Amino acid sequence: MTDDAPQLRASDADRERVAEILRDALAEGRLDMGEFEERLEATYKARTYGELAPITRDLPAAGATAGALSLSKEAAGAGSWPGRITGGEGSSAWAVAVMSGFQRKGRWTMPKRFHCFAFWGGGEIDLREANFADREVEINCVAIMGGVQVIVPPGVEVVVRGIGVMGGFDHSEEGVPPEPGAPRVVVTGFAFWGGVGVERKLTRAERLRLKDERRQERLDRRTERRELHSARREERWAARERRRNGRTS
Repeated sequence: MTDDAPQLRASDADRERVAEILRDALAEGRLDMGEFEERLEATYKARTYGELAPITRDLPAAGATAGALSLSKEAAGAGSWPGRITGGEGSSAWAVAVMSGFQRKGRWTMPKRFHCFAFWGGGEIDLREANFADREVEINCVAIMGGVQVIVPPGVEVVVRGIGVMGGFDHSEEGVPPEPGAPRVVVTGFAFWGGVGVERKLTRAERLRLKDERRQERLDRRTERRELHSARREERWAARERRRNGRTS
C-alpha cells in the first residue's frame, strides 16, 4: 500500500463493502440503530478511502476477526450479482405456518428450491439481502386460507407459475428486464382461499443511499444557481464600471 492510498477515490463497490460490514454489525448487536444510520450516512458521503476506513475500524469484517477496511481491489464486489450466487445447499429449505407465521429475511442463502406452507397463517420470504445457491431458484408456495409474501430486490428476474383456486398469485413483477448476471426467481405452487404476493423493494440501506444522493444533487443544483447568479452580478457590475469609465474619459 502506498502512502497516498487514503487519498484514493472510493468506488460504489467500496462503499457497499463498508455498508455490508455495518449491516452485519447491526444484526449482531454491535451497533444500535442510531449508530448504524449515522455510520451508513457517512459511508455513502465518503469520497476517499481515508474517509471510509475509520467507519469500520472498531468492527469485525464479515468472515474476519479485524475490521479495518481493505484498500485492495476484489475480483467482484460483495454486493455484485456474481458475488451473491454462491452455490451450496442454502441456509433454509422449507418453512411452515399453521395459524402462525414465518419469516426468512436478512442475510441468508436461498437454496435452489424452497418449499413453504401456510394454513390460516402467513409467511414472508425476503431476498433483498440474500445470497443465492444457484443462478435460478424456485419458491414453491402452498397457501390454504393464508398468504405468503415474496420480496425481491431490483434487478432480479421474476417468473410466476402458481395456480389459484378462489385465491391467486401476483404476476405484477413479471416481465421486468433483469440486470446482467442477476438470478431468476421462479414462484410456483397452489393457493386456495389464499394468495401469494410478489413485490420488488429496495433495502433500507439502499433507500438511505438514494435519499442522500438526491439531497446531494439538490445541494449541487443550489450551488450552481448561486454561482450563476454571482457571475451575472459580477458581469453587471463590470458593465456599469465600463460605462462609468467611458463617460469620465
